[in-house]
Amino acid sequence: MGIFTGLIVEIGEVTRVSRGPDGARILIAARQVLEGTRLGDSISINGVDLTVVKMSQASFEADVSLETLNRSTLGALRTGSRVNLERALALGERFGGHMVQGHVDGVGEVLSVSVEGNSYRVRIKFPRELSSYIAMKGSIAIDGISLTVASLGTDWLELAIIPHTWNNTTMRSYKAGTKVNIEVDVLAKYVERLMANQTDNRREMGASGGDRGLTIDRLVELGFSAD
Repeated sequence: MGIFTGLIVEIGEVTRVSRGPDGARILIAARQVLEGTRLGDSISINGVDLTVVKMSQASFEADVSLETLNRSTLGALRTGSRVNLERALALGERFGGHMVQGHVDGVGEVLSVSVEGNSYRVRIKFPRELSSYIAMKGSIAIDGISLTVASLGTDWLELAIIPHTWNNTTMRSYKAGTKVNIEVDVLAKYVERLMANQTDNRREMGASGGDRGLTIDRLVELGFSAD
């Protein structure tokens, strides 16, 4: 598993998709993302962390599991599809964007795209189960791109896209109905887990008839040594 920053290196083009009973293998034409890349390295393809299994100077191949095909937009890739590419962060490299794992949390849908000054405004509908992880001015990865939430509703968010991002990612092809991969900020997941553990601990520390408090007997019961 690689760690990414959400800063796209280049747009690649799918030149072949070979499907089988256990998944698929995709061949992608690319150059910049392959600089310094070796077999077995991770590359983010539209926000999905995949492993390079074969490569040349101008292309690479990656296997895609059935799970990934079903839970991301990679299942819709065809010959000619354009994809955002980013190689995994190497030790000592400058860190920009935010920490992206390449694990898709859900598939969203572009609702609208509009011009806003010299930039663009993109509204995306997301699965409601992701709402607790998305916050105003918080980080989010859309098709592997590190972005900031500019506006937020109950099941939609808006992004303010600067010209550089628009021109150097697949966002320039977005239109109403376009499906996109969404990865929420991993920090939000850790916070939720921490809060859930604290709640569980409070429940465990309390008795059904009231809070038993932190007694020596209770600590021993929970596994702490009385020595």
